[in-house]
Amino acid sequence: MTNNDILRRIRYSFDFSDSAMMKVFAAADQKVTQEQVTAWLKKDDDPRYVSLPDPMMATFLNGLINEKRGKRDGAQPAPEQKLTNNIILNKLKIALNLKAEDLLEYLELANFSLGKHELSAFFRKVGHKHYRECKDQVMRNFLQGLQIKLRGEVDATENNEEPEAE
Repeated sequence: MTNNDILRRIRYSFDFSDSAMMKVFAAADQKVTQEQVTAWLKKDDDPRYVSLPDPMMATFLNGLINEKRGKRDGAQPAPEQKLTNNIILNKLKIALNLKAEDLLEYLELANFSLGKHELSAFFRKVGHKHYRECKDQVMRNFLQGLQIKLRGEVDATENNEEPEAE
């Protein structure tokens, strides 16, 4: 999944407007324009589509953490220069204050089964012997389960189509 796919799905799940998206970025001390947000939310085949770089996606997720959990004291953490699905899943887990059972519930809502031990492997350090890479399938199903939990519905995203941006 691309950062743009993930951003579109998060936006849809939380029913964020463009201004709400800008507010999330601002919560991480990053000013973005409505034009930037709109370009990031375009479909891949749209000529106005702009790829969302990893540091900007990390900034958005940091802003989401700040919006949902409150800002930490001290300096804002620097956004990661390289994102993986593991980092994105962990940031969403923190932002939404989810426990392992919650993550497993969201995956179940999307008809995807995963064991608690398999899930915990995603949150280990890269060098750990039980570390496991979070694949796109897991990320896609987690985001679909999140959407079902927050909106109580499955729509076009079930068929790998993204909801339209404003």
